Parts: sequence; C-alpha cells; structure tokens
Amino acid sequence: MAEITATGQKRLVIVTGRAHPQLAIDVASELGADLVHTDARTFANGEIYARYDESVRGCDAFVIQSHTYPINEWLMEQLIMVDALKRASAKRITVVAPFYPYARQDKKGRGREPISARLVADLFKAAGADRIMSVDLHAAQIQGFFDGPVDHLFAMPVLLKYFKERLDPATLTVVSPDMGRVRVADIWSDKLGAPLAIIHKRRDPRVHNQVSVHEIVGEVRGRTCLIVDDMIDTGRTIVKAAEALKEAGATNVVVAATHAVFSEPASTILQSEFIDSVVVTDTLPISADKRFPTLTVLPIAPLLASAIHEVFSDGSVTSMFDGAA
Repeated sequence: MAEITATGQKRLVIVTGRAHPQLAIDVASELGADLVHTDARTFANGEIYARYDESVRGCDAFVIQSHTYPINEWLMEQLIMVDALKRASAKRITVVAPFYPYARQDKKGRGREPISARLVADLFKAAGADRIMSVDLHAAQIQGFFDGPVDHLFAMPVLLKYFKERLDPATLTVVSPDMGRVRVADIWSDKLGAPLAIIHKRRDPRVHNQVSVHEIVGEVRGRTCLIVDDMIDTGRTIVKAAEALKEAGATNVVVAATHAVFSEPASTILQSEFIDSVVVTDTLPISADKRFPTLTVLPIAPLLASAIHEVFSDGSVTSMFDGAA
C-alpha cells in the first residue's frame, strides 16, 4: 500500500460575485494572486447559479461581494457561492463583505421590528462561512451576531492619509453628524490634531432618510469643517448637516464617508452649494452616472488585501490599525 503524504501548504483562493468585480480584481492584483473564475448566472425566473471552474478542495477561500442595489440578489449570490465552496470541500471560507448588508437594522427601535443584521449573520453561518470580514460596520455590536471570527476593518487610515496631505489642522474642525458617530469623530480629531464639533439631530423613526438638525455643539465659524460618517445613502442627512454648518459660519464643508451607497437622488443633492467636496472609498461600485466633479473616490483594495494576507498567513489584523480604532 502506497504511503500518503501531505504537502502542508495552504492554498489561497479568491472568488467574487458579480456586484463589484473590479474591487476583487484590484484585491487579487495587490496580493499577486489570480481570481478563480466563477460561472455565475441568473436564470429567467430569477434563481442564481454558481460553479467554480477549478478545484477548491482544501483551500482557504475568500468570497468578495459588495452589497449594492439590488442588495437582496447580491446577498443571495454570495450565500450560494459560500454553499458551493462548502460542498466542494474548501477548508476555510471567509465572507468578505466590505459593506455589511442590513447593517442599519442592528437592533429593535420599536416593537415588532426584525434585527435583520443578525439574520444576515445567521444566513452566512448556515451557508458555511467560517469567518466574516467587513469595513466600518454601522454598529460594532454586529461582530457579536456571528458565531465565529469577525475581522472589522477600518477605512480611517486610507481617508486620513488623504486629508493629512490636504487640510490644515490650524483651521480644521472635525464634525460628527450625530451622537452615534462621536467616538469615531473623536478619534479623527485626535489623529488630525483638530477640535471636535457635534451636530444634534432628530429623526422620526416612522420616516426613513429624513432628519431635522437642531443645534451644533463646538466652534465652526471661519473654519473648514470635515464631516465624518460611515455611509452616505440618499445624502439628505449630510446636506442638512452641511447647510447647518455653513449657516453657523463655516468657511468650507468637506464630507468623508467609507461607503458610497448613493441611492437616488444622492449624486444630485451632494452637489449642493453647502458642500465643497465629498471623499469616499470604493467599497461599493460607483457608476459613471453617479460621479460628480467634487467627488473623490479612494481605493479600498490595498486595505482588504492586507487583511486577507494577515488572515491567510495567521497574522494579526488588529496590528494593521495600531490599536487606534
């Protein structure tokens, strides 16, 4: 009987859904790896099919998918891709969801509401995912929804590098658009050596995507105000905040956000006279028709590639952020 030996070498496999293939191409390029081609298609009745063109047995697989519109279709596609990997004997499967789907439904605000962010975590687990990797979760508690490792990455280093080269801290004020983002804005404030201001706003839980700004706490008159947030959806919240800042005497208003959801009419209203520039990352695809002259898009692929490398080599993802976030 022949002796069976194992090489002991791990194999990295990167696959992508169809929502934002360019991001996966950029990540693979950063890693010096090739994407494993996926035969993914949608049948006439809307059912999704996925099959890998080569063996993935025993591999360490990373399934990249950006959850943009139509979000339910891309979520289902990623679940099916994970299931296909599990049934093809992949050794470890990591869901890479730069923008975590349903992240805003992370708790019950009123009776008889779902906690959909938990449901999504359960779905990933049921499909066969061993761990999840995401960027700037809307609420850190989502990490506890998944029964396994969650790599919570921060886009702050990517954005900070850009602003450190362009903004003068002597005339800069970092602005939190609401009370929920104060901790993150406070870290930005420390990193940039600039004071912090907070916008107090009220939102009617029965009316989505609408807010009313009440007051600004902090000095903004005659200063460049940098609003930091995790996502921009319709843009109405940000424009309201920018208008309040300009009315309070701010000279310039710059908006920084990780996830450019850009639901209609975001691209139009973000060109408001109250906003001087918008800076986002490409965790989500931004089509040409959604781009505008004052928009800057920074690449997130180097950050994702570094995190994937650390996970694959059993290194430390936390060390990437110097314990700062």
